Amino acid sequence: MALTPLRRPALVAVVAALLCLAGCRSSAPAAGPQGSPTPLDPALTGGIAGRVLWQGPPLAPAMIDMRGAAACGAASQPDESLVVNSDGTVRWAFVYIARGLESWRFAVPAQPVTLDQRGCRFEPHVFGIMAGQPLRIISSDATIHNVHAEAKLNRPWNESMTPGMAPLLERFTVPEIMVPIRCNVHAWMEAFAGVVSNPYFAVTGTDGAFVLKNVPAGTYTLAVWQERLGTQEQTVTVLPRKTSQVSFLETPRS
Repeated sequence: MALTPLRRPALVAVVAALLCLAGCRSSAPAAGPQGSPTPLDPALTGGIAGRVLWQGPPLAPAMIDMRGAAACGAASQPDESLVVNSDGTVRWAFVYIARGLESWRFAVPAQPVTLDQRGCRFEPHVFGIMAGQPLRIISSDATIHNVHAEAKLNRPWNESMTPGMAPLLERFTVPEIMVPIRCNVHAWMEAFAGVVSNPYFAVTGTDGAFVLKNVPAGTYTLAVWQERLGTQEQTVTVLPRKTSQVSFLETPRS
């Protein structure tokens, strides 16, 4: 019996899901007008979740001596370049889909990402941002800072901020993993921006976990970057309405 028009969309969704179950690679549907986001069918999306694990001896946090900067309000603070949580996971690791979405276009958020300077440290230490998304830089400190983005693919910039100064607004225009942001006044102040072309990224916290939601079904290269441990990659396949579980194992580097 011939299918009625009302049944054809359901048949298309079922066939696409079966193809992905057989091991599909990501392929974007027909795009709209040039430059517009690629349509995304929620029924054909899944997720990626996991943790970044530490395999090595327990690490006590190193401390940064700040006694020469009384305006910072503390004599010392923990070094955030490699933080191993009490449960054996790694904090401040940047997880992102590195390859597999080249044919997709995604809307760039109008809402800015905020980078603060508080207690003479950048907060957050690691963050993700889409290319073209605004970056709002503020200072909660009563001392002068200098915000220096040492980009290589993007335009580098270097701005001073005095107490009470209005926020700075900056943008990175192309993907770049990672962009160091430093303060030339306080040498220990450092942050890292993961500039990406898609919204599928996360930064691990005190549980070392990450979750990427609403990922189009397909096969991707998932990467994790850590400031002192470098970058790892692995292949992951996302199935419709399923969450793929993955983990990264970090080991000490010489």
